[in-house]
Amino acid sequence: MTILPLSLFFLIISFLYSLVGFGGGSSYLALLMISGVSFKVVPIIALLCNTIVVSSSSFRFFKNKLLRFDILIPLILVSVPASYLGGITHISKTLFTLFIGLSLFIAGIRMIFFKTSDIVKTIKHKSFIYSLIGLVIGFFSGLIGIGGGIFLSPVLFYLKAAKPKEIASVSSFFILVNSIAGLVGQYQKIQGIEIQLSNFLPLFVVVLVGGQLGNYLCNYKISEKKVKVLSGVLILIVSLKLLYGIL
Repeated sequence: MTILPLSLFFLIISFLYSLVGFGGGSSYLALLMISGVSFKVVPIIALLCNTIVVSSSSFRFFKNKLLRFDILIPLILVSVPASYLGGITHISKTLFTLFIGLSLFIAGIRMIFFKTSDIVKTIKHKSFIYSLIGLVIGFFSGLIGIGGGIFLSPVLFYLKAAKPKEIASVSSFFILVNSIAGLVGQYQKIQGIEIQLSNFLPLFVVVLVGGQLGNYLCNYKISEKKVKVLSGVLILIVSLKLLYGIL
């Protein structure tokens, strides 16, 4: 896949994901792998794109005072160092591809079938539980090069930790800080390998445009359910293609 069609897909992904407060890291990873980009470089490109997309949505959530610091702080205190450790951990290409494929498959199913609720309940020992969640998701996110929001969000919904918009805000900030931490780890892991980031400049530009557009339109009455179902179908197609390639 050449840079032009890849840019188009990145534009669509960044737009759709930004509508619901995500960055699209897992989908960027899959498309880069399918395009034949070195799997050692793929996480860096995906995490940079992730950071670009969620920066504006994180600012929007913060500006609108939707951020729940009581949930976010125990999460990121553990997830940030865990994401860095995941970033510097070496894994094989086959395992890397398998993790991405499975992650996308789970995320796609979640987007299509998972229902949100405004019900919030009190969580016992919540700081410990959030820290444990941050540890697991943070390390795995750094390992494969995603922000982790696609996994954090359904967990918080399952726990009924907050309202949907508050969970979206926490997930957005979680993605941002873990993408940066994972990026630092991934860079350290490939020291000595030359990366021509200028070759991927069109991707950075289109995700900036797509993210800004999605961030702007999310203020209007767009059906979040339809966006999630469409995104989920696209994710499932890509995940099955990846998993088929290693079976």
